[in-house]
Amino acid sequence: MKVLIIEDEYHSAQRAKSLLLEYDQNINVVDTVDSVEKATNWLVKHQEPDLLLVDIHLADGSSFDIFKKIPVKNPVIFTTAYDQYAIQAFKINSIDYLLKPLDFEDLSQALNKYHQLSYDRKSIDSLDIQRIIQSIETNQKRYKSRFLVKFGDTLQYKTLDEIAYFFADDKIVYLVCHDAKRYIIDYTLEQLEQLLQPDFFFRLNRKVITKIASIATVKAVYNGRLLVKLKPNFESEIYVSKERCSEFKTWLDQ
Repeated sequence: MKVLIIEDEYHSAQRAKSLLLEYDQNINVVDTVDSVEKATNWLVKHQEPDLLLVDIHLADGSSFDIFKKIPVKNPVIFTTAYDQYAIQAFKINSIDYLLKPLDFEDLSQALNKYHQLSYDRKSIDSLDIQRIIQSIETNQKRYKSRFLVKFGDTLQYKTLDEIAYFFADDKIVYLVCHDAKRYIIDYTLEQLEQLLQPDFFFRLNRKVITKIASIATVKAVYNGRLLVKLKPNFESEIYVSKERCSEFKTWLDQ
């Protein structure tokens, strides 16, 4: 079986290749490309491989752009660090979707599915791919790009670029900007978790959701916890529990 890996993170690409060979040493990873442009050029110049292992988010854009340009008819396994809401769309269309970091069990199940379904080159046409892309892009648009806030008796909006973090004080939730100004918003932290792009925002504990760019330092402390300092400075110390440390580190290392 010939596999093309489309992945812009070197270590992720190497891990994917290693897991493929662990599954079957006879798998031939024909190439690894790291951008929409390179992948498009590769598919134009070469015979289509039996399987494509594709990261959705590449350095120069979305891998969906590849399939809009090139009609790919063989199976595709998509990978990404987030957006679990799209998984069912891929399952229905018999194309798998794996969350990163990849593990052997998930990839093995996807490859078993590939073999069991006995795809031929006509089993997935460009219309199938287009339907899946439309479904995923629709889901991705659910994330908010700005928030309405009150400032005195006037209404303003704050874009994600202006926002540093959110925090809850009793039942009131505040939006804090990079200039340290804070505004009350009409959302709970639980609602914000569903509305914010998970690549860039993380809930540190029951009180705080931060943007990646607002993290000043992370320090390991006693009891396996992490002490996080934000910019602008938060009014009290913020700890990530031992149970969430692994998830937090994975988020930082995307």
